[in-house]
Amino acid sequence: MKNENIVVIGGGPAGMMSSITASRSGSRVTLVEKNHILGKKLLLTGNGRCNFTNTADIETFLAKFGKNGRFLRNAYAAFPSSRLVKFFEDRGLSCKVEEKGRMFPLKDKSAEVVDVLEKEMKIAGVTVLRDSSCVGLGIKNGRIDNIKLSGSKTLSCKAVILSTGGVSFPTTGSSGDGFKFSRQLGHSIIPPRPGLVPVTIKENYPGLLTGLSLSDISIKIFSGPRSVKTGQGDIIFTSHGLSGPLILSNSGLITGLLQNDKKVSIGLDMFPETSRENIDSLLSDLIRTGGSKNIKNCLKDLVQKRLLDLFLSLALPDPDKRSNQVTRKERSLLTSLCKDLRFTITGTHPIKDAMVTIGGICLKEVDPKTMASVMISGLYFAGEILDVAGDTGGFNLQAAFSTGYLAGMSAGEKYS
Repeated sequence: MKNENIVVIGGGPAGMMSSITASRSGSRVTLVEKNHILGKKLLLTGNGRCNFTNTADIETFLAKFGKNGRFLRNAYAAFPSSRLVKFFEDRGLSCKVEEKGRMFPLKDKSAEVVDVLEKEMKIAGVTVLRDSSCVGLGIKNGRIDNIKLSGSKTLSCKAVILSTGGVSFPTTGSSGDGFKFSRQLGHSIIPPRPGLVPVTIKENYPGLLTGLSLSDISIKIFSGPRSVKTGQGDIIFTSHGLSGPLILSNSGLITGLLQNDKKVSIGLDMFPETSRENIDSLLSDLIRTGGSKNIKNCLKDLVQKRLLDLFLSLALPDPDKRSNQVTRKERSLLTSLCKDLRFTITGTHPIKDAMVTIGGICLKEVDPKTMASVMISGLYFAGEILDVAGDTGGFNLQAAFSTGYLAGMSAGEKYS
């Protein structure tokens, strides 16, 4: 039986950062990773570009996580985005800021982020066990005593940092092991559901728009007849529904509404800065001046062609009719489609396809000042295993690095 001060389970961003930070305190640290490579999910983020943080201030950062954001205040204060960027730049990684404060490696290569972390772990003296699966945690007198590995191996330790992720992208190793271990120790798990994920819809005509992107449109999300959320941004039509930043950002709310057996729908406003009355007036002018011209030609500059074809097929019995044949009722329906193209949401893509997991370790059972379990001495949590899930834009990776840093610092100070 090998003796270590601290064992970190999971070699993602939270696990690597907690290993580095704990080692700086003088602790003997072993990182256990079931894959052969570290940061497997990190390598995929941002389509391989790795949007690793965001320059937003702390209040904006916390707001991106909804009501659970306040749990991250101590972690973010201990290791904010400015310190994370400095950490990478001090180790030779040039960074750049893009739209809405998103931070990337200058060369758009996520592998460079992983390389910096791996090199720093080597310098810090972290022992890395690759291709090693943890199968259980050993407890003695209410305290962490050891971890059990596949192949009947055991590591004796004083503390464990669980950074095993959630259950999204299971091919990267996030298969819910940490939830299982925590549940066995008496922790409560908020049931996981998909976050930052495309939605599916009942209507079949979005298939006609597959791949079409719309910028700066407005949405309203409805629970039954009641509007519960509005937003503005970019979307993209998929073969079975809707995706894009604006949809992904609101998918967590949508999955929550669907869990409550609510009828959920979404309305798209193609002209958020223009009133319904002004759109109707514009259509009236275009139709009146079109005379005997085909209605498609008269409205060709209104919206993108495929979207216009859809509008005309829904509003007019004959979408090829002439402008001077369009009735007031048909014009009114075209106006409604421009301001409220409505879809019935039936679900989302499965959690295995989600960018993040919503749910996880109940935050009431974790000390936000240390990331320590309030139930088991020597047990800490970091990263996506916690019930914190944020918006797109680098916020979730920053949360992983911040909670990893705080967990590593706290465990290192207590168990070095």
